[in-house]
Amino acid sequence: MAAAFLPLTLSFARRELANRFAGSLSGALWALLQPLLQLAVYALVFVHVFKARIPGADAPGYVPFLVTALWPWTAFSEALLRSTTAIQDNAALIGKVALPREVLVVAVAGTSFAVHAVGFCAILLVLRASGQAVSLWGLAPALALYVPLFALALGIAFACAAIQVFVRDLVQLLGQILPLLMFGAPIFYDRASLPVRVQGLLDLNPFTAYADAFRALLLGHGTLDGMRLGIAVAVALAALVFGRWLFRRLDPHFEDFL
Repeated sequence: MAAAFLPLTLSFARRELANRFAGSLSGALWALLQPLLQLAVYALVFVHVFKARIPGADAPGYVPFLVTALWPWTAFSEALLRSTTAIQDNAALIGKVALPREVLVVAVAGTSFAVHAVGFCAILLVLRASGQAVSLWGLAPALALYVPLFALALGIAFACAAIQVFVRDLVQLLGQILPLLMFGAPIFYDRASLPVRVQGLLDLNPFTAYADAFRALLLGHGTLDGMRLGIAVAVALAALVFGRWLFRRLDPHFEDFL
C-alpha cells in the first residue's frame, strides 16, 4: 500500500473500530474479554475434562502453551473473515466515491491485528504476573512475527474479498475451512505428541511455523527453526503479491456486481 494512502487507510481503520464496538457496553474492552472467555472455555475443556498435558519434564503449563498460539490464530482468522466482506459491505460507498479499494481490506485486517496484538501483550503480562514462565525478552520478536502473519492474512484477504464480490457464499465456505486449519496446526496440541510420520504433515499448514516460533520465543518450548520460518515468510510474501494482483485484476468489475 502506497504511503500516500496511509492517512486514508488510518481513517477507515478508525471508522472500523468505531463501528466494531458501537453499542457495546464494554466498548473496546470486549476485544480482550472475548478471547479471554474463549480461552477459559478451552482451558476448562482441555485441562479439566480431557486432562491435557504437554509432554516433557520442562514443558510449560497448558494455558500459556495455548495462549501463545491461539491468540495469533484469532488475529489471523478474524482478520481474514472480516476482510472477506470488506468490499461487499462498502458497496454504497464504492458507488459514490472514487477511492483505492485496497484500503478497505487493509483497514479491516489491520484493525483486527492491532486489537488482538494489544490483547496478546496484555494476557502475556497477566500470565507472567501470575507466575507463569513467560519470557518478556521474547515479546518484541514475537510481535515482529505478527508482520509476516499479517502479510499472509492480507494476501489471502485481498483474494477472498475480490472473489466474494462475485461468489457471495465464499465467506460461509471460509468459515468452515478456518476451523479445519486451526485443528490442523499445533495450537491445541504439541507436535511431539503426534506420530513421527504425521508431524511432517503439520508443516503443510501455513500457520504451523508461527505457532512453533511463538512458543519457542515466549516459552522456550521447542526450537526456533530458521528454515521453516523463512519458508513461512516467503509464503506470506507470495500470498500478498498474488492476492493483491488478483484484487487489482478483478477491481474494474466490482461495480458491475455490487
